[in-house]
Amino acid sequence: MRVVLISTYELGRQPFGLASPAAWLRQAGARVTCLDLAVEQLDPEAVCAADLVAFYLPMHTATRIAMRVVERVKALNPKAHLCFYGLYASMNESLLRKLGADTILGGEFEAGLVSLVKRSNAAPVAEKERRQNEPLVSLAKQQFLVPDRNGLAELSKYARLELGNGQSRTVGYTEASRGCKHVCRHCPVVPVYEGQFRIVQRDVVLEDIRRQVAAGAEHITFGDPDFFNGVGHSLALVRALHEEFPQLTYDVTMKIEHLVKHADHLNTLKETGCLFVTSAVESVDDRVLALLDKGHTREDFIQVVRLCRDAGLTLNPTFVAFTPWISVEGYQDLLAVLAEFNLIDHVAPIQLAIRLLIPAGSKLLELSEIRRMVGPFDEAALVYPWQHSDPQVDQLQADIQALVQQATARGDGRREIFSQVWLLAEQVSNISVRPLPPAAQAPSRVTIPYLTEPWYC
Repeated sequence: MRVVLISTYELGRQPFGLASPAAWLRQAGARVTCLDLAVEQLDPEAVCAADLVAFYLPMHTATRIAMRVVERVKALNPKAHLCFYGLYASMNESLLRKLGADTILGGEFEAGLVSLVKRSNAAPVAEKERRQNEPLVSLAKQQFLVPDRNGLAELSKYARLELGNGQSRTVGYTEASRGCKHVCRHCPVVPVYEGQFRIVQRDVVLEDIRRQVAAGAEHITFGDPDFFNGVGHSLALVRALHEEFPQLTYDVTMKIEHLVKHADHLNTLKETGCLFVTSAVESVDDRVLALLDKGHTREDFIQVVRLCRDAGLTLNPTFVAFTPWISVEGYQDLLAVLAEFNLIDHVAPIQLAIRLLIPAGSKLLELSEIRRMVGPFDEAALVYPWQHSDPQVDQLQADIQALVQQATARGDGRREIFSQVWLLAEQVSNISVRPLPPAAQAPSRVTIPYLTEPWYC
């Protein structure tokens, strides 16, 4: 069977979500072509020859792009079995069915793809009989295979690690786990995994990294929703990794809650090559944090800033800066906290403009306040639209987003962009404009490592 796996966007990473199922499908005898449209063009010849075309949907942006591409795929090959898999596939089942989806696989999707191929090989399905036998969402524990990255674009085409002083490194990407044992209301992982997570076996992860190092990787990004969901698994993994590749560096994503709880392990991360930790802080307003069910407070965040500095780890906080509960003064407070704790260089400018997304299946819809606020589901935008009760806040968000996009395109630095955002936010109020704190105006003496593709959604 001829299979085409398509990824449209995954944060500047070589997609694990293509490489992993490719290994499973090739083992099952399928002829697999992987297309990553973030770095290459759609291959009409491969699509026309395919029996199965499967889109990988790990995130919001990827899904919106796939919605545009699927029409071209259907035009090229209307007879191909059309599949969507990944986190955003099961969440958007009704919409994807309208677009022509024959099979939709959420959660642990590799076994489902293999089942689909074997079923199709055994008895080619007539157009009217294209019923899905595989579960819409599977959380079954899997024995993973080492991802097969043959046919994917080389690592040099993806985001790089910038270290300052003209130094950069080639970045590989892998996953040591999926899902999350936490249930933050705004997180797209939660409607699918419902507080569960699944481990990718250590020998599989190490061999995947080993092969990427051979292909030129000098730094590895672990894409787990939370690297310390299985803290024992993760620590054993990075110790083994560092023993084999002492010069290799890496970065992880972790909840503030876990950084506090496992503070005694931060030195282990540093000693084994961790350069920075990304953490979805989201807000510095305790009421907003409680509504999002984040599991941490403003003071916890401040504590983590200090813990990471003491351990020599760079903290890369991310935010949902604009929510229905933020005020202009609350936004100004967020900027003031970033300035006070010398975090300006740690935050990608786009993070200062992020607006809360309420996708299909979001646990935010459990809040009566949200249900009263949102409009009908917008299938084009893949969200329930909402407006702030204060029009000034919505306008500020739109203005800051435009400012950040323009300043980034000009090549302005993070501190320069931050000062522009600060001024814009201050000018909204009727009070006099406060100057940036002196520490925020001074050039940073510390080089902050970062990936050239800013974390987005």
